[in-house]
Amino acid sequence: MLKYEYGRIAKLSDSLEKAGIPKGVIKQIMKGGEGIRKGMAPEVKAEWMKTAMLRMNKLLDKDVRQAVREACACCLGGRRLKTSKAIARHNGTLRDRVKAANEAKLVFGHGVKMQKDGRILVSFAPEGLPEYRCACFGLGRSVKEPLPITYCYCCGGHVKHHLQIALGRKLECQVRSSALSSGGRKPCTFLFSLEK
Repeated sequence: MLKYEYGRIAKLSDSLEKAGIPKGVIKQIMKGGEGIRKGMAPEVKAEWMKTAMLRMNKLLDKDVRQAVREACACCLGGRRLKTSKAIARHNGTLRDRVKAANEAKLVFGHGVKMQKDGRILVSFAPEGLPEYRCACFGLGRSVKEPLPITYCYCCGGHVKHHLQIALGRKLECQVRSSALSSGGRKPCTFLFSLEK
């Protein structure tokens, strides 16, 4: 197996392998990843990820690639985990827990809101700003071409991990919008459905 210096690429390779993706398919998706270094410009890293996500979109079913990207989530422990567990321990109803999650900015960003249809919307920034930046790459409109939304299921996996703990419920994630996929025009927002 190839070695990848840049952590996000190494994590993608590990996630593909753990998902049982055939080695030949992994090799196609990961093509050129060994040449990306930690110290390279964010634009170079984002461009490689864009290409890898396009290959994933072509080679893997939607549910598989979403699960692979969710498994790439970072920041699953530490203060964020403690906060998520505290929400679960100290709040009774689902609405109480959603309210507490909304107040926990470190974990969930700008806002956590229960929608009329029972789904939960998590936003990393308020609507209506002139530009949005990606938390992963620090990029917004400086991205030459938007990245496929597939990439953003990594952040969706981060939010899903903590929100499931806080709410005590299994969730399904849908990335509604992102700074990277919109060229900096929309905020990162994630819509979660409660599993039956």
